[in-house]
Amino acid sequence: MFQIVRYSAEKSDEWNAFVAASKNGTFLFDRRYMDYHADRFADHSLMFYADGRLLAVLPAHVKGDTLCSHMGLTYGGLVMSPRLTAVQTVDLFRDMNDSLRAEGLRHVHYKCVPWVYHRLPAEEDLYALYHECRARLVARDFATCIFVKANVRWERVRRRGIVRAAEAGVTVERSDSYADFWQLLTDNLGSKYGVKPVHSLQEIELLHSRFPQNIVLYQAVRQGQVLGGIVLYITPQVVHAQYSSATPEGKKLGVIDRLYDQIIHCDYADYPYFDFGRSTENADGSGLNETLVFQKEGFGGRGICFDRYEWTL
Repeated sequence: MFQIVRYSAEKSDEWNAFVAASKNGTFLFDRRYMDYHADRFADHSLMFYADGRLLAVLPAHVKGDTLCSHMGLTYGGLVMSPRLTAVQTVDLFRDMNDSLRAEGLRHVHYKCVPWVYHRLPAEEDLYALYHECRARLVARDFATCIFVKANVRWERVRRRGIVRAAEAGVTVERSDSYADFWQLLTDNLGSKYGVKPVHSLQEIELLHSRFPQNIVLYQAVRQGQVLGGIVLYITPQVVHAQYSSATPEGKKLGVIDRLYDQIIHCDYADYPYFDFGRSTENADGSGLNETLVFQKEGFGGRGICFDRYEWTL
């Protein structure tokens, strides 16, 4: 039987050390990342001990009568020790459901960690969701990933963009200065979709200062002008494009192609996976943006799913 403990700030060091050593955790689950927007969520993260040993944590918050894992993060779910067994995982969900029910909660909304982010196989939770929780799939987002070792040939239009940018004198630079790119990104998202970046400039600068090796900005520059950029989230298995954008001139010159070529084929060529992120427009994962998917597939990307489940306690 598991001892289930609510996370509190005095446990931050223990939590962070566990995430770093887990088989499926990334820096997104580090409290220094999670808590940048702590004021927006009623935190209800859980820590699971057996015989005094921490074996799993669940980043989570409460919304009404529902425990959510965690709607402020790209992906979520149970972060597991390599020592956690399948039988223990089933027991863990049984104990958690009993505990949540006793608290008066009635539902659980659960986001999975996509398998490409696992350092070791870590789908024991999916087995428990079906057989112990009788969870139902309620949303499926579509993302596009490159399996780097597969070396899928890029489409001609992408290869031509690299040449065009090089001939125009575009250079690729890694930068710690986010302001110019953030203005470019904000203008593009506002004019095209009527939205803003998920992070403000101040938030991304704060997170970069906390995770300088995990949050990295590449910019395409010509004659001192920033024509485009990509913000990367670097995790042990995956390089993820969190944001990418270009000016109208940058698009004509193929600067995004040039940036991805430098990142994927040179600077991060040793990573197993490159994740372009999701291409869906609605909350449940429907509304596939066909133009965006086509662009990502042109770089050799192919599909994976980001799933969400719910069950009644």
